[in-house]
Amino acid sequence: MAHHELTMPATEAQVRALRVNDTVTLNGTLYGIRDATQIHMFDRGRRTRFDLRGHAVIHTAPNVRKVPPSAEHPAGYAPLCVGTTTSARMERFTRPLMTGYGIRLVIGKGGLGGESLAAFGELGGAYLAIIGGTAALETTWVEAIEDVDLDDLNPESLWKFRVKGFGPLLVAMDAHGASIYSTVSQHARDARAAVLASLGVDRGS
Repeated sequence: MAHHELTMPATEAQVRALRVNDTVTLNGTLYGIRDATQIHMFDRGRRTRFDLRGHAVIHTAPNVRKVPPSAEHPAGYAPLCVGTTTSARMERFTRPLMTGYGIRLVIGKGGLGGESLAAFGELGGAYLAIIGGTAALETTWVEAIEDVDLDDLNPESLWKFRVKGFGPLLVAMDAHGASIYSTVSQHARDARAAVLASLGVDRGS
């Protein structure tokens, strides 16, 4: 296991160097995205003015407060709570984000599926996991909301955060076909089979 400090955007080589169970801390720019954002981008043909190449997205719809634009709050929003939502609902958007926009890293809870894992391997990406219930801590890693696009979808806008020391995050899926979610699932199936066998339960009955 290794720890990686990445200042975004990241190169393909940097992302392919990540391995499951490594940890990552991000600095610089991080983009917030969620279900409605991607539905509008990929199902309804909307585009963003942001250049997402080499960047990371986090599955979030943050709680923010509208404030006068200032040096501290350049987009006119103050971050109140930048939490992370479950990623599974957004499985179908991983490959389009990578092929259409050049995204390298996806951050969320609960992992993604086989299609995303294949895309990470083919295109050079990874999934970074956050433990549920840490929104208050995550918010301290956000220095400012620098910009926002597709803001008619608020709070599921496309958010541009400036972050410092965002992490450590766990590499849960990498570009080499490894996924902690697949490993945990297999261990659970094996444990279930062992318990049933110890009880003399015929799984075929």
